[in-house]
Amino acid sequence: MYLEFRHLRTIRAIHEAGGLARAADMLHITQSALSHQVKGLEDQVGMELFHRRSKPMTLSPAGLKLLRLAEYILPEVAAVEEEFRAMQSGRSGRLHIAIECHACFDWLFPVLEGLRASWPEVDVDIRSRLAFDAIEALRREEVDFVISSDPVALPGVTFQPLFDYEPMFVCARGHPLADKPLIEAEDFAEEVLLHYPVERAKLDVFTGLLTQARVEPRGMRAVELTEVILMLVAAGRGVTVLPDWVLRDVRARPDYVIKHITAGGLTKRMYAAVREDDVAKPYMAHMLRLARTEPVKLQRR
Repeated sequence: MYLEFRHLRTIRAIHEAGGLARAADMLHITQSALSHQVKGLEDQVGMELFHRRSKPMTLSPAGLKLLRLAEYILPEVAAVEEEFRAMQSGRSGRLHIAIECHACFDWLFPVLEGLRASWPEVDVDIRSRLAFDAIEALRREEVDFVISSDPVALPGVTFQPLFDYEPMFVCARGHPLADKPLIEAEDFAEEVLLHYPVERAKLDVFTGLLTQARVEPRGMRAVELTEVILMLVAAGRGVTVLPDWVLRDVRARPDYVIKHITAGGLTKRMYAAVREDDVAKPYMAHMLRLARTEPVKLQRR
């Protein structure tokens, strides 16, 4: 037996209308065409699908089985069709995110909340396990949006600038470096550097200062959470370098001293890596706008 969606729609329409004439109107076909379609379907099934002598027409046991199938399948088809229309119009889609920046969660969650309010049909997820292979995951279409401070030239991928930030030195109030007006590369040589658990090529203090100066800290310790890093700094267990937006609430705390690094200060830029074909999608454009404005609000607090 070969069934098409139109057969299921025919069964449902005749059941709802109670006769061929009204069902034909509902399906926007002639009554003759509808009768021919029903006859062909009954030939396939090998039995009658309707009791034609009843008023209104009623379904036979075989017709009832097809009606149950129609009531199960047709709503599913309609839902998929609506999803496709939403995707074509830009109302829905997928936004899976990978983050190379460990501290970005501070501003990312307000961004995603704003996106959810405007685009509730977009499937948003953070793929944390792909953080160490984020750009390749973007090229493999496993993620759609990568937050990174290290742009590279890749075919089919565009790095959209988001905002500039300043990595800043943090030490305990009684630390020997607390009274220095500025922090230089050589100041790290005798320090234990507390940092997020990422490779040094992703650490701002190395990419912006220590690698060029060929200075190596006395020791390094990877710590997962910002609050734990700050707790260890306050206890005199090391120093750290954190983005300015992370330090908005730390500035007023008496346990810490925050310093600019070098006379000009370090400046880094955060980017969103996106596939070129996705940039113009309405929800992606909105995500980029939010990601450019929300972190700046945190920097200004």
